[in-house]
Amino acid sequence: MIELDKAYEASKYEADIYQNWLDSGYFNPDNLGDGEPFSIIMPPPNVTGTLHVGHALFVTIQDILTRFRRMQGRKTLWLPGTDHAAIATQSKVEKILTKEGVRKTDLGREEFVKRVETFAAESRDTIVGQIKALGASVDWSREAYTLDEPRSLAVRTAFKNMYDDGLIYRAHKVINWDPKGQTVISDDEIVHEEREATLYTFKYSADFPISISTTRPETKIGDTAVAVHPEDARYKQFIGQEFDVTFAGEQLHIKIIGEESVDPEFGTGALGVTPAHSQVDAEIGERHKLPFKQVINEFAKMTAGQEGVIDQKTTVAREAIVEWLRSENLLEREESVKQNVATAERSGGIIEPLPKLQWFLDVNKPFTLKKSQIEGIDSGTETTLKELMRQVVTSGQIKIFPDHFNKTYFHWIDNLRDWCISRQIWFGHRIPVWYKTTPVILSGAKRNEESDNGSFANAQDDSDAQDDSNMYVGIEAPEGEGWTQDEDTLDTWFSSGLWTFSTLGWPNETPDLKTFHPTTVMETGYDILFFWVARMVLMSGYHLGQIPFEHVYLHGLIRDSKNQKMSKSLGNIIDPLDMIEKYGTDALRFALVFNTAPGTDTALAEDKIKGMKHFGNKLWNITRYILTNISADEVAVILSVAKDLDSSASPQNDKLTKADQLILNQLSETIESVSKSLNVFRIHDAAQTLYEFVWKEFADVYIEATKEQIQNENQKANTQAILLHILLHILKLLHPFMPFVTEVLWQKLREGKLVEDKTLIIANWPK
Repeated sequence: MIELDKAYEASKYEADIYQNWLDSGYFNPDNLGDGEPFSIIMPPPNVTGTLHVGHALFVTIQDILTRFRRMQGRKTLWLPGTDHAAIATQSKVEKILTKEGVRKTDLGREEFVKRVETFAAESRDTIVGQIKALGASVDWSREAYTLDEPRSLAVRTAFKNMYDDGLIYRAHKVINWDPKGQTVISDDEIVHEEREATLYTFKYSADFPISISTTRPETKIGDTAVAVHPEDARYKQFIGQEFDVTFAGEQLHIKIIGEESVDPEFGTGALGVTPAHSQVDAEIGERHKLPFKQVINEFAKMTAGQEGVIDQKTTVAREAIVEWLRSENLLEREESVKQNVATAERSGGIIEPLPKLQWFLDVNKPFTLKKSQIEGIDSGTETTLKELMRQVVTSGQIKIFPDHFNKTYFHWIDNLRDWCISRQIWFGHRIPVWYKTTPVILSGAKRNEESDNGSFANAQDDSDAQDDSNMYVGIEAPEGEGWTQDEDTLDTWFSSGLWTFSTLGWPNETPDLKTFHPTTVMETGYDILFFWVARMVLMSGYHLGQIPFEHVYLHGLIRDSKNQKMSKSLGNIIDPLDMIEKYGTDALRFALVFNTAPGTDTALAEDKIKGMKHFGNKLWNITRYILTNISADEVAVILSVAKDLDSSASPQNDKLTKADQLILNQLSETIESVSKSLNVFRIHDAAQTLYEFVWKEFADVYIEATKEQIQNENQKANTQAILLHILLHILKLLHPFMPFVTEVLWQKLREGKLVEDKTLIIANWPK
């Protein structure tokens, strides 16, 4: 009745099928009726290039969940978007300019930002095309971008609200400075690399009573104390004493302090405290009111010390100081050790902890939650951002899959410091603060000129930093002349933290916000649980008094066939577009989720994708067989019998053979199993169940049995109806996983008047 090609050729159909879906309007929930809302806000890919196979995984998982719920009749929204990824995108454009022999300073801020925006727009267009190629059933009419005007309004509003509540403040604090990228980065953007290092043990001077150990003797020029455990019998007598020493040409005033955090068993049991160049030492310095002496600048060069040390890179100064220690007979021993070196994720630069005047978000400051739907925290009660983030998971209001990541989430919260939210880059959301005179906050190395050779005392005293008399914080620029906006931009994760509700129209009270927030599920990689998921919880809890999502589904990394991480250097990257061209989108999608459990890394080889192409062809051939055995004049009878099969969970039909009864029972079990698995995000289980049923139970066993039954006139109509009945259910069940081939076959069945629904994307999910 309907002829199919001998094999399914994906490239022949996919573009037209996707366009038909777009034309149908069913990606837009406004066209789906009034079912229970279901919403996913897409984690926005960075506008820094093309999608990789990890992106293909998240698009596939989210599309499966979206199509499943849409077919269940829910008012389903999957909202797409892209992320400006400030540091990464600016870095990419700076590298392009370098090849052209141009520096960003040659262009100036305004022209440089235009250049970055052009790059981002081109990249965004590429990414959108790739997302479409993967079959994503997203509502493109609601597409968002983290740096567009609606999101910019949301960012400025969020900053203003949090500043007014005292949660955003500026202060001199030790931060992570990237000398290569010339900006602050957060703790979560640091990559620790294990490297060989030398541990030096020495004294500051011959008459100093205590030896210390360090891998960075150049920082000791900035020491203001030596910390020992208060009960350490070796050093107890020295606590409270102060010494003036000359160390590598620098005059130091060292106080011996008792500090319980010092481990007496590690090294000499004494710690040289450099408050200006270590986060840990800065905390000790604040507790003991020590002076902060900065001796390294933004270019990782020394600002103090004798000739051969001052103005030198830290690595050069280190060797010079070690030589000085040897010449003074102060060096007691050298040991080779392994050391975790902090590097910047984007630039690769070695991090220098430096004291700088920056903007911070206070995670420990109590504030009043004005309105609340948070379980256990009522409206009008006092809480902190840390308490809020902990409560929503402790109460079970947000459920994380797999649940062993709860422990990881809580560990991060327990160790969370105030979040430094300012960045010294030009691309991004500029901080909505204006100054009546020259800005107090300057970009890059210019900051050092403001700090009297980088030295300041008592970092806990922020009175200067908090002088707001000539400062204006607002959603819009202030009126009048003489105002200069802060040069810095906000950390990308600040704007990304607002994503679930800024995309739905906040700060305006929109119908979308009312209907789709809190969202149903956030699906993302486990590697950004801290970067992003926790910050969305923080932002949504504070600004809306709501959780941002009910479920968090964390997927793992895609690795190669040898279980190695994919990288350009290893040459093992699988390009999703190459795989789509060779095997079709459905094969790639099914291979990605097959055997891929939540939160678990999975190996992906090209052979696996090729195998799933065979599965798609198996489905194609099953349909060819069924259609070959139906003629136009048999359709009415077959549909009548099939309708009877659909009307009962256990068909009572005296013509059913044992094979018929078995396959119908297996179909019922498959529907139940697949539905249950998708309800609890066990997508891999659903995929395997479908694979086993379609290939083995249906194709290999039942279809073989029907070849004899179909020759029997008494059984023919019944067998044809059962074949069609099961095929329709298979197409529906497989559609979220393999949307293109199932839609193509559905449309072929429509041509033969074997189905009534115009498109499979809104066909009723099997019961």
